[in-house]
Amino acid sequence: MDPGPGDVTKLLGELAGGRRDAVEELVPLVYAELRGIAARHMRRESEGHTLQPTALVNEAYMKLVDQTRVDWQGRTHFLAVASGAMRRILIDHARGRLRAKRGGEFRRVDIDDVLEKAACTEHDLMDLTEALERLAALDERQARVVELRYFGGLSIEETAEVLGVSPATVSNDWAFARTWLRRELRGSGGA
Repeated sequence: MDPGPGDVTKLLGELAGGRRDAVEELVPLVYAELRGIAARHMRRESEGHTLQPTALVNEAYMKLVDQTRVDWQGRTHFLAVASGAMRRILIDHARGRLRAKRGGEFRRVDIDDVLEKAACTEHDLMDLTEALERLAALDERQARVVELRYFGGLSIEETAEVLGVSPATVSNDWAFARTWLRRELRGSGGA
């Protein structure tokens, strides 16, 4: 019998409650899903990226299980937070590589190019990250919708569940955020 989302939720609660050995039971239940999220993130990276999906999963997982102040709301919440952690790891990695290259100069790109192309360069990721930070300053929920939908690969319904809003609200936020990001990236000298 396959473990269900309830098993993951129960183990996350026990982990947050201080039961450290719950990690050993949690790993096999979520590893395949974490690996799939990592693979989606890595498909957006440029060829020759030095991180591998397995390393990305392991690094993100270690950050997540050390979280003692998180009130895990279930499997979807855990996976959404994991996706965000993976994104931050990739951003930190890209920043490090860009600093090492010719002073880390950035170029602007169009949001449609970033969202629609299969590979995302380190420059594209940095431009999108900067634009998302500006969007978050204006509307944090819309920025979270982009993170969960684009980087996390969550559906409208899953995103609504994580954020505690209706699917219609997520659809509206997603449409507005894409338009805002497109304008923002083009207006900053984008491609």
